Amino acid sequence: MIQTDFVLSHGLGNDYLVMDAARLPAELTPERIRLICHRNLGVGSDGILLKVDNPAADFALRILNPDGSEAEKSGNGLRIFAKFLYDHGYTKKTEFSIHTLGGIVRAKLILDGSRCVAVRVDMGRAVIDPKLTTLEVAGQKLHVTSLSVGNPHCVTIVPDLKAVDLFKLGPLIENHPAFPNRTNVQFAQVVSRHAVRALIWERGAGHTLASGSSSCAVAVASYAKGLVDEKVTILMEGGELTIELNKQLDLVMTGPVEEVCTGNLSDDLKRRLR
Repeated sequence: MIQTDFVLSHGLGNDYLVMDAARLPAELTPERIRLICHRNLGVGSDGILLKVDNPAADFALRILNPDGSEAEKSGNGLRIFAKFLYDHGYTKKTEFSIHTLGGIVRAKLILDGSRCVAVRVDMGRAVIDPKLTTLEVAGQKLHVTSLSVGNPHCVTIVPDLKAVDLFKLGPLIENHPAFPNRTNVQFAQVVSRHAVRALIWERGAGHTLASGSSSCAVAVASYAKGLVDEKVTILMEGGELTIELNKQLDLVMTGPVEEVCTGNLSDDLKRRLR
């Protein structure tokens, strides 16, 4: 079992602090989450993965964004959490279920010796919103695919990612009136029947180097338009994920995960959290 306050890990540069709710010195309120995730004032991360209890699955996970909000599902977060459970002695199983707000998923670990180096996750079934196909953003009419993979996404397929101003359009789409609960944002460029490049703006986190659920969304949007086959590699700034899907839009994601360090919150930071 974890003997420190946190484990910092990343999936293709998308980093999370993993914590066990049973070991926390205080409840993680939105204000405390923002402080811990702050890259100058706190430990710094793209979010917190909180181990909690839920009898509906083998393990349960809360996904906390750096702005203090809570996400329903995270592909990178699930891979990180699955590795954490195995490497830190919570389980000896290499296959198990994880409860999230976006549904229960199954994880299968890929080992190198005694450590987990990659994870294959059944991400559930995507649902496309057929009514929302265009958005007016910053004077532009964007042709979009709005969908859910347990959390909301809006994908725009473009001919050239270099022409996309992600830092301008990302927050505008995230907070567009069409999405009352905000949305994750992806711009995608199809490279071949087996590969798609993507830029990602995450709801509650902003620009991220990679995202598992966003990769699933990009694969679904490309597949629904007949542009890719049923196994596709999503190429992001932080690296690659493999997504497999079928005609029912059931999704399986496979990708690497790495631990960075373990650590304890200082007395100074704990005092601020109190």
